[in-house]
Amino acid sequence: MSSNTHVVLGAGLMGRLLAWQLARAGHKVDLYDAAGPDAQGSAARVAAAMLAPLAESAITEPNVVKMGHYALSRWPALLAQLSKPVFFQQEGTLILWHRQDAAEASRFSKQLEVTSEKIPALGQAQSLNSAAIAQIEPSLGTRFAQGLYLPGEGQLDNRQLLAALLHELESLESVRLHWNSPRALEDFKPGTKGQADWIFDCRGLGARPQWSNLRGVRGEVARVHAPEVSLTRPTRLIHPRYPLYIAPKPDGVFVIGATEIESEDMSLPSVRSTLELLSAAYSVHSGFAEARILEIATQCRPTLPDNLPAIRQIGPRVLQINGLYRHGFMISPAVLDVVLELVATQDSALAQQFPLSIEFFESTQA
Repeated sequence: MSSNTHVVLGAGLMGRLLAWQLARAGHKVDLYDAAGPDAQGSAARVAAAMLAPLAESAITEPNVVKMGHYALSRWPALLAQLSKPVFFQQEGTLILWHRQDAAEASRFSKQLEVTSEKIPALGQAQSLNSAAIAQIEPSLGTRFAQGLYLPGEGQLDNRQLLAALLHELESLESVRLHWNSPRALEDFKPGTKGQADWIFDCRGLGARPQWSNLRGVRGEVARVHAPEVSLTRPTRLIHPRYPLYIAPKPDGVFVIGATEIESEDMSLPSVRSTLELLSAAYSVHSGFAEARILEIATQCRPTLPDNLPAIRQIGPRVLQINGLYRHGFMISPAVLDVVLELVATQDSALAQQFPLSIEFFESTQA
């Protein structure tokens, strides 16, 4: 890849990753964001950052699952390039349910079996009895009679990663950061004299003026400090109405989430959803009763009609990357590498492998 100048719009997860990797490849990069460097406007800041392709296969498509599996080996390589440490683990995922939800758990288990048959590289879920659950998570004791263990799945710390990427971008002389500087595609004329060679639009919902069928899906997440709770790995609770996840982070912090609402309402969480989140967490481990609430936050994830990610080339040197929905951390390494292939060769074998949707507008063929 020869040295060029590129513009990246949006400094969320995808924008930071792309700007960083373009700069590492020797390019000059201008990164614009409508907010500040702390990523307050990014969906990635309000996330659990779980890397759980088999667990997510119950609610998403096989291509997303394949991208998630790709990320399990790609993330360690990306994190190794950072100068600041980022919490990352691959201790698997634990799936639990209460006795009254056994029928729902049975349906979930069958869905995982189908996925494992279609994508053997994922491996298979392992059935656990009460003793086996207590063995891998002693603090849960014999509270649950049955469960599933999904080996190889992982997680990272979303905010540590965003901060580490910011540090890299700030330290690279080839990167210029423009905070509180909203920009639109029409502000640039890539390929013309004095302009950037490529424009990459990673603005999430901010790109809706040019991508009209984007919508927001509201998510609500609680971050708590629970020193009395000891969980080794992300734990999910099957429930017919709110499938809960609990992701343990460093220093006794836990990210708890479940709600997913077809709404672009960015107001504070409701009492009802907060009670459901925290009550469900308490039903998993009674130690959450004495947890201290650090934050209850909301964010809207950028989502396309099919809930799948997509890349659009809307001009000879203009790429839009969007629709990562609730799977941003799980699929962003795959999307990143596809974009880098497109820039280097105007094609991507990796995109066909998943597959990942790429739209080439007729105007780009001229």
